[in-house]
Amino acid sequence: MAVILPNHHLHYRERIYVIRDLILKLFENGELDQTSLISFCGLNLVRHKSLLDQMESNNLINSTRMISGKKVSTIYKPTHKGVQFCTEILGPFEEMFHGRVRSP
Repeated sequence: MAVILPNHHLHYRERIYVIRDLILKLFENGELDQTSLISFCGLNLVRHKSLLDQMESNNLINSTRMISGKKVSTIYKPTHKGVQFCTEILGPFEEMFHGRVRSP
């Protein structure tokens, strides 16, 4: 008997790959607002806001609050430490275990 998994199980990414995707997307674009970053990486803001906060507290990304009238936007940028993390840690990790590297 075959087991059919719901679609959300087919698109699961490990936390380390979500972190990589966030840093790489910021590196590619220079900076992104919160909505664009979450959307481009295919994430859910409610579920992943704490990860962004954690990445910022570990100095992998920086955020700036921009106020335009009544609208407040959060702009994220990669840090040197974040880019270094991708190239020096995640790149070799992927090469060793997956044979593919996509680092800045």
